[in-house]
Amino acid sequence: MKKFKPRPGFVALAHKLALDPNATAERRLYSHGGAARAAYNWAVAYVTSVWWQRKAEQSYGIPEDQLTEWRSWSLPSLRKAFNEDKRTNPRFAGWWEENSKEAYNTGLAGASAAFDNYAKSRSGRRKGRKMGIPRFKSKRKARLTCRFTTGTIRIEPDGHHVTLPRIGRVRLHENAFRLRALVDAGHMRILSATARLDRGRWFVSFQVEEKHELVKVARPDAAVGIDLGIKTLAVLADSYGVLSEEPNPRHLDRAQKQLRRASRTASRRRGPDRRTGRQASKRWEKANQARNRIHHRVANLREDTLHKLTARLASEYGTIVVEDLSVASMGRNRRLSRRIADAAFGEIRRQLTYKTRRHGTRLVVADRWFPSSKTCSRCGVVKTKLPLSTRVFECDNCGLVLDRDANAGHNLVALAARTTGTGVAGDLDNAPVAESKPRGADRKTRTTRPTPQGRDGAGR
Repeated sequence: MKKFKPRPGFVALAHKLALDPNATAERRLYSHGGAARAAYNWAVAYVTSVWWQRKAEQSYGIPEDQLTEWRSWSLPSLRKAFNEDKRTNPRFAGWWEENSKEAYNTGLAGASAAFDNYAKSRSGRRKGRKMGIPRFKSKRKARLTCRFTTGTIRIEPDGHHVTLPRIGRVRLHENAFRLRALVDAGHMRILSATARLDRGRWFVSFQVEEKHELVKVARPDAAVGIDLGIKTLAVLADSYGVLSEEPNPRHLDRAQKQLRRASRTASRRRGPDRRTGRQASKRWEKANQARNRIHHRVANLREDTLHKLTARLASEYGTIVVEDLSVASMGRNRRLSRRIADAAFGEIRRQLTYKTRRHGTRLVVADRWFPSSKTCSRCGVVKTKLPLSTRVFECDNCGLVLDRDANAGHNLVALAARTTGTGVAGDLDNAPVAESKPRGADRKTRTTRPTPQGRDGAGR
């Protein structure tokens, strides 16, 4: 899928709104999400069946030129094959016409992207962890989603309803008067809508082309260094020497007692078993829903806390300095993994990335090996060792005694001045970058032999 390029003066954004569907709209939403899952599973079976067939034929000694031909997993090829098969396939007979074509296109597009990621991962052209062969989506565990790109997609004039193709008019949980006003003024154009079941309720996300208007920050000449941690979520040190702390609410820790009780209740019920094919009992389903509600509440509280923190920082400071933390490696510590996941360091940096871009301010990312905690913020002497158990920094050269996180915050905000020449927000394209060593630069990338299956199944 080609990346959308907005018109000059416009930016591509997404607005996520919660839905309050009635029984009819909710049934149609579930039907469209299930249709997308069925189309995805059909595409996985359609492509992989030839793989196993060729493997079996090779074991029989059949020559290479006489093997079954590869099947392409490109989206146009999958869409053409699906349209030819849906009328005769017993899995879709009698109900495929009930849903929009966009539902099936959503599943086919997801399968095409999954096979692309698998091929790129095998050939070493994709960063990150190694991707396996796409697997079937379970009916009980799959995330229901459907993306609409054609048809009637609009926000109603009353601001309390949206209209989606084949689903109809759906009530919003919140008002969208501001978005409707932008559409009426010609400052926003809706490109697509994605309905998704997330944390037990339905949401709709509008991908829009919106007129870009910079909002001036409160203190454009000020810079702030952010040192993230577990005991304190963030220690903030600005360029004027002011220190402040953001306490860590620890939402997951506070819910542990409720989670243990809900998990014990679910463990006493007859749950599903994939090995024997046993279906879950109604009492287990009810207990599992109660447990999921606790997880959903924790996730909602965490999301609210992080959005408030990052929005306040992005709207106040002209320059923000954060560390390039290896969150995946930190999560391997079995003593701290739960608290690190609850703090969501990676999500904080992700939100700051797009929110600073929205305000036109700078986000400086310190090098992963920058010794922010070991460096004295007064004289600049670097300690050789500073274990995590030492929470107070003591300089052997100048005698500075300071909290470890506060010292790191001062060093980070000083890095902004050294990087840009001043602490003032500047142009990212013309300013030096603090990341002198990107992630993984100290290791040689391991590559594997490319697979014979390409996008069209024949290495092309």
